Amino acid sequence: MRRFVIVLSAVLCCTAFLSSNPSSLTPIQAIKTSEQIYIDGQLTESIWQRAGFTDFKQREPNQGEPGSEKSEVWLAYDEEAIYVAAKLYDSRADSIVARLVRRDFVYGDPSDGFLVYLDPYHDKMTGNLFYVSAAGTKADGLVENDGRFELSWDAVWEGVAQLHPDGYVVEMKIPFSQLRFKEGDKQVWGINFERYIGRKNETAMVVYTPRNENGFVSRFPDLFGLEGITPPSRLEALPYVTGKAEYIGNNPSDPFNPGEKYLPGAGLDMKVGLGTSLTLDATINPDFGQVEVDPAVVNLSDVETSFQEKRPFFTEGVSIFRFGRGGTNNNWNFNFNEPTLFYSRRIGRTPQRPQFSMPYFDYADIPNGTRILGAGKISGRIGDDWKIGMVHAFTNKELADIDSAGRRSHVEMEPQTYYGIFRAQRDFDRGQQGIGLLATYSDRIFSDNILQDYINDNALVTAVDGWTFFDQERTYVLTGWAGLSHVNGNQKRMIALQRSPGHYFQRPDVDYISVDSSRTSLTGYAGRLMLNKQRGRWTLNSAVSVIDPYFESNDLGFMSFADIINSHIVTGYRWSDPTEYYRQMGVDVATFANYDFGGNKTAHGYWFGGYLTLLNYYGGQIRMQYNPESFSARRTRGGPLTLNPVSRSFNVNLYSDNRNWWVAYAGGGGNSGESGNGWFSYIETELKLTPTFTLTVGPELSRDFIKAQYIQSIADPAASTTFGRHYVFANIDQTTVAATIRLNWILTPELSFQIYAQPYFASGIYSNYKELLSPKSFDFLTYGEGISTKTPITTPTGEVVGFNVDTDGSGSAATFPVYKQDFNYRSLRGNAVLRWEYMPGSALFLVWTQSREDFETAGDFQFGRSLDRIAATKPDNIFLLKVSYWLGM
Repeated sequence: MRRFVIVLSAVLCCTAFLSSNPSSLTPIQAIKTSEQIYIDGQLTESIWQRAGFTDFKQREPNQGEPGSEKSEVWLAYDEEAIYVAAKLYDSRADSIVARLVRRDFVYGDPSDGFLVYLDPYHDKMTGNLFYVSAAGTKADGLVENDGRFELSWDAVWEGVAQLHPDGYVVEMKIPFSQLRFKEGDKQVWGINFERYIGRKNETAMVVYTPRNENGFVSRFPDLFGLEGITPPSRLEALPYVTGKAEYIGNNPSDPFNPGEKYLPGAGLDMKVGLGTSLTLDATINPDFGQVEVDPAVVNLSDVETSFQEKRPFFTEGVSIFRFGRGGTNNNWNFNFNEPTLFYSRRIGRTPQRPQFSMPYFDYADIPNGTRILGAGKISGRIGDDWKIGMVHAFTNKELADIDSAGRRSHVEMEPQTYYGIFRAQRDFDRGQQGIGLLATYSDRIFSDNILQDYINDNALVTAVDGWTFFDQERTYVLTGWAGLSHVNGNQKRMIALQRSPGHYFQRPDVDYISVDSSRTSLTGYAGRLMLNKQRGRWTLNSAVSVIDPYFESNDLGFMSFADIINSHIVTGYRWSDPTEYYRQMGVDVATFANYDFGGNKTAHGYWFGGYLTLLNYYGGQIRMQYNPESFSARRTRGGPLTLNPVSRSFNVNLYSDNRNWWVAYAGGGGNSGESGNGWFSYIETELKLTPTFTLTVGPELSRDFIKAQYIQSIADPAASTTFGRHYVFANIDQTTVAATIRLNWILTPELSFQIYAQPYFASGIYSNYKELLSPKSFDFLTYGEGISTKTPITTPTGEVVGFNVDTDGSGSAATFPVYKQDFNYRSLRGNAVLRWEYMPGSALFLVWTQSREDFETAGDFQFGRSLDRIAATKPDNIFLLKVSYWLGM
């Protein structure tokens, strides 16, 4: 559905609807009915026989012109629901694009379709969307911030489409219980309609946002005629049962792994209305076995890998928890990893106790995740002004079973934990200004005090955000946020936190931070201020950001590292009106810089980007960057600064018209400089083989040659130039081959089968083992050159596994070992999911998850050998049956 490419890509196209003067729009009326309405796509009811609404204007491709095909829409309601009927005429009905895709997976789908947008609160900032394609695919979602779309929200409603000789019909029944609105005898809402014609790439609406403008919900015409309705009490229950069979490994000597396990389960999800404006979503003993597995990754950096949240409880309706970017539609980051204050993947995380802290064992059954005992989420409004959201979750104390010489015992791996999140936000003057608050808190109950050496006792983050427009046209907006963090733990834990990759307080060449061994807490601050011009052809975005060295938000957030002062300015120009050569194009230029709190420049760059969409809807992007010299505070992993030499990078991305039966996305890029070079390429091809069957294959290949890959640091008082340590590095030649494979077979709008698979092969050959010669340089002593020596370390079979290094021959430097780091990692993981919504809100899942992993210490990349090895690897298989039943009361 090409429309969703336009609607959801706010940065490129501004999003959805228009009226140059919204207050002059003719209101749209809903008619009350006592007639029973059947949602069947036939329009036989008398309420649909009157004249409907027909005034649609094109947003694309011919902005402002009437829709090329007639569209007629009716609205009715009773005490239970609002009904929408649309007759979508088409002079070439045999060319209507009607493809089946999974519910909510409509982004990029070229099918014809119809949407209704509602603003029940009439706040001109938020709303709901409901979509039905010509094939009957449904989607629903939320609209936030006057134009930001969120399709993770799911309601229980009815929607059908029926093809006719002169077009197609869409009918919807949207229960009032699924919406939030104010009490009142006479209701006034906001409303908008949208129609998409796939073969023409035409989007027609009641109102739309003009090119180079902003604002979406604020442009809606009024919906009147709703009288005598009250927000109903809401109570929904979704009990479910599961059956799981695990076939993981099979070691006859391992008492914990017989090779097979059979695990029954049950749980309950609930949705309860708290008054007219708040909703409680609760889950007890949740099971997320139906979600897609995480991709494999080889991470050689000191920064944790962030994974996408896919669990339904934590993805549905979470837009209220978005933070720090209210009011803006054009956000940029340059070399700034902005902290995510609420990262829901922390809830139910992998147990954090390191294995080296466990008692000796021969065999162990270590849990790979923390079970969520229960969680609740409250969202909605207090009064007419404040939007609020809360999450409260409790996770289990996780134990590992260990066996040592036949004696069994338990070891605590993760303490019982409470997680809490609170969010409140209020806007003023119909969104001209806004202010918000976000707070997160985690608290742990330890049964084994050893765990306190590795995990914080508790952590609190509080932050405020807000925005203000400088003019009524909303051309310029200033937005920002500021936050404080406070974590507590014992002295050993606080020492580890100060020395961790997020902080590196042990850096020997700075005097503004140092490890304080007496600390039992850490308190820091962070913030960002951003100015954005978001109307007109010329754009501007600038920001100043700061993360104090002591700021720490990783207990319930995600933060790469602290000690940053970042700034950037980016400006661009848009040619958004189609010409005889192109549909739209734009260019941007930027400069940015990072400093640490000691005034050292840790990043600097100049950036250029451009994009172009041709008349045939093919297009592409290009980006180039030049980085002058700066310093790295991270390369030595807590050691002295090193020089970042001059570097250059570029990438190109191309795409084809997504209306074709095949769609391709391809690109590549590279980087070069004294510190190394590399390149990558990818191509993703989507094959729409039938109206119900789609195959997507996306291979990618990368090659990186890095001249200073960190290995280790060795204490030696003789290494006085580098503050008493040898900082050991090596060259690495890394090759990565991976692919994403998806198969979607949508038999009906309610029945789908999906396969996801990811083969992943990565290898690395290390060479030129060496050490840093002096701080603030990129100079190294290669072992075995000059007066330094390296003596092979061999196994009994004669295999060289490392070297004993002496850096100064007969001098006073200590001899130390450096072991080879070559690797060859192979993985194949994926799952197959059959989903059947056998009645509205109720579903059955059949899931098969498989994973294979193989590792060798040889670093040379051989594709054929990798295929053979992974094919010969015994897989781990998990089979899951899950059945849920929706009860609405």
